[in-house]
Amino acid sequence: MKFLFVVVLSLGLSAAWAPVLAQEAPRQLGGAPVVPAPAPRQAAPAPRQLDPVPATAPAAITAVPADSTQPAQMATTPAAQPQPAPVAPPAPGGTSPFNRPYVMGGSTQPTRYQVGLKSGALYNVYDVQVKQPLFGRSFLLLDGQRRVELSEVGFYENETGHFVRTNLPGSSREATLRREKTGRISLYATYNTSYAPGGYGMPGMGYGGFGYGGFGGYPYGSGYRTTKTEYFSKDNGPIQNLNSRNLALATTDNAGAQELLSQARRYQTFVVGAYVVGGGLLVAGLLQSLQPNSLGISPLFYAAIPVLIVPLVLQGKQASAQRQAIALYNSTGYR
Repeated sequence: MKFLFVVVLSLGLSAAWAPVLAQEAPRQLGGAPVVPAPAPRQAAPAPRQLDPVPATAPAAITAVPADSTQPAQMATTPAAQPQPAPVAPPAPGGTSPFNRPYVMGGSTQPTRYQVGLKSGALYNVYDVQVKQPLFGRSFLLLDGQRRVELSEVGFYENETGHFVRTNLPGSSREATLRREKTGRISLYATYNTSYAPGGYGMPGMGYGGFGYGGFGGYPYGSGYRTTKTEYFSKDNGPIQNLNSRNLALATTDNAGAQELLSQARRYQTFVVGAYVVGGGLLVAGLLQSLQPNSLGISPLFYAAIPVLIVPLVLQGKQASAQRQAIALYNSTGYR
């Protein structure tokens, strides 16, 4: 009886522990099913996009072979960049308001104008102004800060042209002449403005040749008259009066220029003759008109008017012949 109780108790305990032992023991054929151990969780795949765009590989991680046809990237390191040219230090003497130094002759710095002194000094500057104060002497103002007396200047340039300072022929007076034309024979001119009391200005004679008159006030009132007097210089020599005689002496080595100047001399002879005849008729007409028994203005007075107009036309022809002779001489030189 006691034995049966022990057997039943053993069977009961075995039935109670069988599920636990089945989970810990290896699975056998025909045995009770065993729950498998959970497998490690795998990473979830990336969500799939609709109409994906094909990705391109970054250029930075793609090795380009030496013989590849792809263009090589430009170096961006500071050493590969072009270095700026060194800046030359400013010349002594201070800088101008335009950041351009006063440089003596021979400098390669870009400047607009030159000013040459009689002492031989040469200034390359940016701006040249002529100052003519009411009281005191005239002077040049270079770049707004350097003052140079006009009596010390040999030549200067500005926006209006090239000018020289020299004595006029047969005079000790120094004047400023503007260069009109360059060549073996260079032309120069002076411009004098004077007040005309009335009427239109008429052409007149200057020191070096024929001047050109201006017009008075509108319509017939007073005004200012500007007279242009011309000169010339051969091979940068002394200034001479511009007339047919001096030009003929300066162009003796050119037959073509001599022929043109002979025509200019003939025109000059006709001009002098027309002035003499016209002046004589004018004086005779005035004398007859002033006679007590005169019936009015003498016809000789009217006859003098067209005769005095002839020199105006001939003077233009004379100046044209001189210009042609100068142009021919400068273009051909010796012949």
